[in-house]
Amino acid sequence: MKKKDIYAESVKRILDIILSLCALSMLMPLLLILIIVGRIKMKGNPFFYQARPGFHEKIFKMIKFRTMTDERDGEGNLLPDEARLNSYGRFLRKTSLDELPELICILKGDMSLIGPRPLLVEYLPWYTDEERRRHDVRPGLTGWAQVNGRNNLDWEDRFKADIYYVDNMSFIFDVKIFLLTIGKVLRRDDISENSRVVEPNFAEQRRTKLEACERKNVC
Repeated sequence: MKKKDIYAESVKRILDIILSLCALSMLMPLLLILIIVGRIKMKGNPFFYQARPGFHEKIFKMIKFRTMTDERDGEGNLLPDEARLNSYGRFLRKTSLDELPELICILKGDMSLIGPRPLLVEYLPWYTDEERRRHDVRPGLTGWAQVNGRNNLDWEDRFKADIYYVDNMSFIFDVKIFLLTIGKVLRRDDISENSRVVEPNFAEQRRTKLEACERKNVC
């Protein structure tokens, strides 16, 4: 068995368990504070759950701290994202503290510390066979695409970065990404308060491209 295979199949998972347990233990006071403050600022459940595709496209529930309220208009419809993103939510996004509950997903085995970020379930039908390979490993809290532009990368470049990680995953590569991530977080690089501004919906983008291609009869 190759060294890469040994790391991918056993060592990486063991490290994920150890590091997520240590992080959760050390950060427990901070997590408790964020839970209490989040319940007050968000006027309810401080957590946000969303189905995401994981290893081999198995669907799991990703957990984050909520950054938007559930404020609604007079007819009961949710207000636009920018209206529901309050100052506390902006703080969580700028500091990346909203991502901390994902340590629970790492401990459970749904995610890894390092790997391609888990994207929306609705994107699954729109991947090419090559892009779909990003699910050959567990999704990560951070990854190669995140330290090379994060949401500022277009989808093609992001998927290329994800596939590059899948093909070159190793302990040294993971350490490199981890250290680069710490630097990014401390400098607050490539962080957008409203990810939808810099990150168009992939399914809508690819659907529009396909429809344009079909109209021109060049597919």
